[in-house]
Amino acid sequence: MKRSHHNILDTDTIDTHQKALNVNLDPRRYGTFAEIGAGQEVVRWFFRVGGGAGTIAKSISAYDMKVSDAIYGRASRYVCRERLQAMLDYEHKLNLDRLRDVRGDTCAFFAFADTVSARNFKGTNECHGWMGIKFQAYPRDEDSQIIIHVRMLDNEAALQQEALGIVGVNLVYGAFALNHEPELLVNSLLDGLSTSRIEIDMIEFSGIAFRHVDNRLMSLKLVELGLTGAAMFSATGEVIQPSEFFYRKAILVERGSFRPVCNVNVDMLKCAHEKFSQLPNVRGKEIVPIMEITMRNLKAGGEIDLRDFLARADVMAACGTTVLISDYFEYYRLAAYLSRYTKESIAITMGAGSLQDLFDEKYYTQLDGGVLESFGRLFKNDLKIYCYPLENPATGELMTCNNLVFAQDLQKLYGYLMDRGGINALDNYDPSCLKIFSRDVLDRIKKGDSTWEQMVPPQVAEVIKSKNYFGYQPAS
Repeated sequence: MKRSHHNILDTDTIDTHQKALNVNLDPRRYGTFAEIGAGQEVVRWFFRVGGGAGTIAKSISAYDMKVSDAIYGRASRYVCRERLQAMLDYEHKLNLDRLRDVRGDTCAFFAFADTVSARNFKGTNECHGWMGIKFQAYPRDEDSQIIIHVRMLDNEAALQQEALGIVGVNLVYGAFALNHEPELLVNSLLDGLSTSRIEIDMIEFSGIAFRHVDNRLMSLKLVELGLTGAAMFSATGEVIQPSEFFYRKAILVERGSFRPVCNVNVDMLKCAHEKFSQLPNVRGKEIVPIMEITMRNLKAGGEIDLRDFLARADVMAACGTTVLISDYFEYYRLAAYLSRYTKESIAITMGAGSLQDLFDEKYYTQLDGGVLESFGRLFKNDLKIYCYPLENPATGELMTCNNLVFAQDLQKLYGYLMDRGGINALDNYDPSCLKIFSRDVLDRIKKGDSTWEQMVPPQVAEVIKSKNYFGYQPAS
């Protein structure tokens, strides 16, 4: 993807060496590099390119856990967001306390930190890390901050360390040169790398320089650019890192367009939650309900409409649900993604029409094993599908998972999946929800037909009316 021209320097033509040198040659930048795990990969660039004495106040690697605890305080884990934040806060405050009076008028101080678990000797660990920079955009400015979570995909520790160093330089350079264009900053994070080497599955901007940034849009950008296959944010709009959020939790997902969230969406999730929570291996455990939108759905009209995306995000937030944006159109890819982060049970709830689509062989032509391989992958970890009935508006007839009809060879496969408990009927539904279809609700909103308000949760109606979403026009 060609990036737009930037007036300081076009990031398309700047390599890692030049980025590090540009930072070193900027007399305003002065700060600390603190790195735990995988060596001093980022600061090494700034030492190597020359001119580092004007930029680096201190470089530290508190590698030993007791040393790290003594400096930054105890943490539940060493490679976690909590530890990264403690490092950033401590080192940045130290710089300000020691140096502000002496050089505060001419220097914009910063603290860069990372805490990383690169490939261990046996190759058995999760290779990931937290990285961030807390900085002043200008001398005497209030603080700003960027935090990212990276997954390292190279098979060798040395290659992982090299990739980590490049991402770190991109982050430092981006914080200084591109802080007023956060989308360009996100776009530049993998300069000099490919998505086969590094995945960035979370980014959070905060502080004075980013007071107008919506981190939900930045999460969307990560997925849109292919920096990660999926990104998440909470009902309050805070970005979430999947491995920390899903850790030891059962997961229940509902995929949809959510334009808007209707009573039927809420009922589907509620009914599936009831059934799922009764399973012997789920009973008593925490279940996290997720509403998921795919990139294919968001791009259905061509380019992504950001106002439409935020409208959907806001109505999902009004329901108190965590939101997942994914590039995993095929359900087996979504299942593989989720099972990466939890050893607990996973369930997907969908309408009978969607379940019928799931058995359409055209979606699996890229798999050597076709539809059989896709279902082998989907149900590999005992995943459960909960099917919500669909009412035929013309006849009133109910389509359920018990009366779906497929081609003969697929009917036997379907029967097998039903028999072994992979596909389950939701019979605990609210009949009044069966007549609600989101396209119909959307149509009524646009036409000014107020009956739509009874078809969505009250808090969703409130959001739509207060922000004029989905073409809503207040009565004159």
